Amino acid sequence: MKPIYELTDVSYRYHSSIPALEGINLLIRHGESVAVLGANGSGKSTLLHLLDGLIFPASGTIKAFEEVLTEEKLETDDFRCFFRSRVGFVFQNPEIQLFCPTVSDELAFGPLQLGLPSGEVAERVADVLAMLGIYSLKDRTPNQLSSGEKKKVAIASVLSLNPQVLLMDEPTSSLDPRTRHWFIDLIGELRKAGKTIITSTHELSVVARIASRVLVLTEEHTIAADGTPAEVIKDHELLHNSNILYEHELGRSGYLRKGICS
Repeated sequence: MKPIYELTDVSYRYHSSIPALEGINLLIRHGESVAVLGANGSGKSTLLHLLDGLIFPASGTIKAFEEVLTEEKLETDDFRCFFRSRVGFVFQNPEIQLFCPTVSDELAFGPLQLGLPSGEVAERVADVLAMLGIYSLKDRTPNQLSSGEKKKVAIASVLSLNPQVLLMDEPTSSLDPRTRHWFIDLIGELRKAGKTIITSTHELSVVARIASRVLVLTEEHTIAADGTPAEVIKDHELLHNSNILYEHELGRSGYLRKGICS
């Protein structure tokens, strides 16, 4: 089966000079659940933005669904509709993507923009509200919700598109424990449904529960490792050199066990 994404020698620089990613080579296949692990500033968010076609490489190429992903390609109606219906992005700050008067409107916005019939849109909204247990929020204004509720609505607004690929940027940040566990359980259900899930995080403790494959980005903006959660988490030197695990934590075996088993 052809990969969903194929990155070849991809580099990106902010303001044409500040390095964010360097020489990235990567294949992501249908149904994979990938965690992108790295310290702040390593390029995790940049990688997701590239995969979503929000920014484009300074050099190298990205193929998505066997098509080269470029700004010009996304300006064509056919490919834009094709791509946007298959790839959904959940931002770290949910307020970035919430702007409609009510939660129901938020969930309907994406499908309506893709030209789906109103009846199908209404069914999708109802299904996602029920799936995420947020039906009671449907008539609420998003800016009046708690941070956890906003995160749930942001995820719901993406799931209403029923995308094949979910890109999630630091989705567990700033969540209370109950919402955090709710989200981790949701990722499990989406994995069982065959979704391709790519999640950026710096939290070791969630990696094994949300992914079967882990990429480690270094502070030099390169990929230092690509393996299973168990392989990555037991590599203390890698984690220390990538500024993911501090030296004084290397001896805390309980912390590492938690990262693998929690």
